[in-house]
Amino acid sequence: MGNWLLYGADHWLAILYSRMHEYLLTRTILHADETTFQVLREPGRAATTKSYLWLYRTGRDDIPIVLYDYQPTRAGEHPKRFLTGYQGYLQVDGYSGYNKVPNVILVGCWAHARRKFDESLKALPHSQKGKKMKATEGLHFCNQLYSIERKLKHVDSMARYQQRLEKSRPILDLFSAWLHKPKDRALPKSALGKAITYCLNQWNHLEAFLLDGHLEIDNNRSERSIKPFVIGRKNWMFSNTPRGARGSAIMYSVVETAKENGLSPYHYLRYLFETLPNMDVTNKEEIDQVLPWSTDLPSICKVPIKREVNKK
Repeated sequence: MGNWLLYGADHWLAILYSRMHEYLLTRTILHADETTFQVLREPGRAATTKSYLWLYRTGRDDIPIVLYDYQPTRAGEHPKRFLTGYQGYLQVDGYSGYNKVPNVILVGCWAHARRKFDESLKALPHSQKGKKMKATEGLHFCNQLYSIERKLKHVDSMARYQQRLEKSRPILDLFSAWLHKPKDRALPKSALGKAITYCLNQWNHLEAFLLDGHLEIDNNRSERSIKPFVIGRKNWMFSNTPRGARGSAIMYSVVETAKENGLSPYHYLRYLFETLPNMDVTNKEEIDQVLPWSTDLPSICKVPIKREVNKK
């Protein structure tokens, strides 16, 4: 059965993957993330060596495209290669490997910044909990920014851009001044010291969400997209070969993109395997007709919309 799955991925789903990759590179906002992936039979490497699955996806105001890419390492050369030709915003979590990607504006993740202050509070001795601490002040700045974002959730991008400049910019300025003030009094290796250092090192990326109203305040979108793979990994634990790892990345890409476009993975995959063998797969226009966001897909591929029935 495993060989059947890999045959389907290599011969048919890879065609869609390649076309979706082409579309991904034409967008203006992308998110990226990565997670560990154990592959047993990689040439020249021990079975216990860590490999990685990289995630690249579109933003909230775009057609949903979710792509996974297996690579043996976490080197920055991998996102640089995958995103060759892309120009725009790239929202990430602060990993320095993304600095190698040219022609992009890196956008930071406030969820990571906030989490570090929250962790510093949790690390306090029990006797100190509940008292006003420096970490509390840092967390409060982050919470203020998120409070503004919740109010802007349903406004258009231009209004969001203007409101951020009016309301979020002053908070960022105060936060920046606060970060520089206590840094000498926080031990560098303490949880608070690490939280402050993270924000200072990432500051240009953290405030970049102000540049465009389409941008999000954090990279949670990519973290949510990588979660299905992380959950699956707890069950199947590893891939046996690099071919299997690449096949998994392709299958996850097609299934997760289908789900985000409101498709039923089972019915969509069945439609693909029935349709692709009868198509000219070298014709990009024909391939476009069966992509997950295509309006030409039959209704059987779509998840039925649940309608609430008025209760009498």
